[in-house]
Amino acid sequence: MNTTNTAIALTIVVLFLFSIVLAVAETALTRISKARAHALAETSGRRGEVLLSLVENQEWLNPTLLLVLSTQLVQSTLLGVLASRLFGGWGVVLATILNVTLFFVIAEVAPKTWAIQHTDRAALAFARPIKALAGWPPLRLLSRGLIGATNVLLPGKGLKAGPYTSEEELLAVADLAVEGLVIAAEERDFIQSVIELGDTVVREVMLPRTDMVTVSAEVRVADAMEVVILNGYSRIPVCGEGIDDVVGVAHAKDLMRAERAGKEHDAVSTLARPARFVPETKGVADLLREMQRDRYHLAIVIDEYGGTAGLVTLEDIIEELLGEIVDEFDVERAMSEPLPGGDFRVNARMPIDEVNQLIHAHLPEGDWDTLGGLFLSKLGHVPAEGEWVEVAGWQLIAQGMQGRRIGGVRLHRLPVDGSSSPPAVEL
Repeated sequence: MNTTNTAIALTIVVLFLFSIVLAVAETALTRISKARAHALAETSGRRGEVLLSLVENQEWLNPTLLLVLSTQLVQSTLLGVLASRLFGGWGVVLATILNVTLFFVIAEVAPKTWAIQHTDRAALAFARPIKALAGWPPLRLLSRGLIGATNVLLPGKGLKAGPYTSEEELLAVADLAVEGLVIAAEERDFIQSVIELGDTVVREVMLPRTDMVTVSAEVRVADAMEVVILNGYSRIPVCGEGIDDVVGVAHAKDLMRAERAGKEHDAVSTLARPARFVPETKGVADLLREMQRDRYHLAIVIDEYGGTAGLVTLEDIIEELLGEIVDEFDVERAMSEPLPGGDFRVNARMPIDEVNQLIHAHLPEGDWDTLGGLFLSKLGHVPAEGEWVEVAGWQLIAQGMQGRRIGGVRLHRLPVDGSSSPPAVEL
């Protein structure tokens, strides 16, 4: 071993150790989440703040990967040169085998496994050194130059920011948390409801105009109070020339005060408060924040022509998050019920996505929101009692017709052979 060989050997050892450090740092920093980095920034002082800056700004990654690759290549090359000098051609072969084995076990598997097991500790320990290395001007410029060369070969704008997490990935993480007993199944369902709330519009949760209970503006306070008591409502729309002319909202407490004050013969319009109007395409999440901010519980939903499409209450929105809320005045009617033979009877107002979850089907979505809307769209006319249509391997049978309105739909799975004889229908 002369001086040159000794220097090469020391360089190999230093590069080998440096590659171990880089493996730990890269694994820890890429695995730590932004939420965890925020938590560490609040509890770990300056180190946590540096870590958070690295997680939020991914510019350190390319210089670090360049260092990892350079270290591995230079170390392997020098080991081959040293082995060739000392042992000739067979030395290169043995050095290659030894280098691959040692590098895989000691410089890859072991440090990265330790980094995974001690992610917080490793990330905090190496945050400052990695930030200093990534900010070193020669390395940063070289990295940018190579990225520029890559963009010449693969032109494109690339990612402006990242990493990205889809809703499906987020729910998958929640599923894993349920399996690991980190969160309860009910909490996972709540997370899904919150995510779905952002994609829900008012039209999907409103009470349609056909189910609205209203009073005329000329009705006496005493009569309006009777309607409120019979239906168990705390608020009721007041209409002028028809349901498309909502002039206000009467509150039960205002009607009670008027009755006690001897004003039971006054017109209800004198007590009506201004109505809130929202378009049917408004996002439910936006409406919820608006209701909280402006402190109102009921809004009239209007369609694109300015007519009344229905009404939506704060309770309707909360039920989207928590499920059905039944109070002492509600008459609880099941939205669905299983029938003998594997059939289901479903309320025609049930949303298509909920029906698909219930029966594990793939009924199509389109310009309709409910099962009744799908039925009418596929049939093309108002059905008679017991009339049916086939959709996506299921037979939809109209039941409980109320004039032109479908009350319920019986769902019958079609056999694989395609026969479509409807089951016996209870009329």
